[in-house]
Amino acid sequence: MKVGLTGGIAAGKSEVSRRLAALGAVVIDADAVAREVVAPGTPGLARIVAAFGPEVLDASGALDRPRLGEIVFADPGLLAKLNAIVHPLVSERMLEVERSVPPDAVVVHDVPLLAENQLAARYDVVVVVDVPPEVQLDRLARLRGMPDEQARARLDAQASRAQRLAIADIVVDNSGPLAGLDQRVADVWAELRRRQG
Repeated sequence: MKVGLTGGIAAGKSEVSRRLAALGAVVIDADAVAREVVAPGTPGLARIVAAFGPEVLDASGALDRPRLGEIVFADPGLLAKLNAIVHPLVSERMLEVERSVPPDAVVVHDVPLLAENQLAARYDVVVVVDVPPEVQLDRLARLRGMPDEQARARLDAQASRAQRLAIADIVVDNSGPLAGLDQRVADVWAELRRRQG
């Protein structure tokens, strides 16, 4: 079973992903794969440098993700340019990993931009981790120290809450304390196993 897991920035998707892995899901994290395909020495990093210049590299020659983020999240055209480089590489690598797992596994693709890239049809089930935008902004400020303007730019660059909810087969409300998340994720796991059959 192929599950797409998504949620807006600071919604708690990673917390849900970790809990699903602990319950037995095979999790393929798109962010981790995205870092892998742009590691030093990869064709992905070379393409990013060709597109955005050497100022997106840190002193060690690795991708300076915060610097690149400042550039692309301020300009939708540049963000689209970056996505056109990275997303095909990520998709290809995620498929390679998926082919290596047992056929009866519940494979959870942790994909932050699932709605933005219209990927819902690739999955048997789409799980959306949901919180109101004001909770996202609060978490970005409080937990990540992100200035309000930068946090709002990140939110504006992503799909809206309504767009994510429109593709959801299962919604995980993560607006409350983490203490209740274990039970909510256990319920999602039980539902995934039931649907798997």
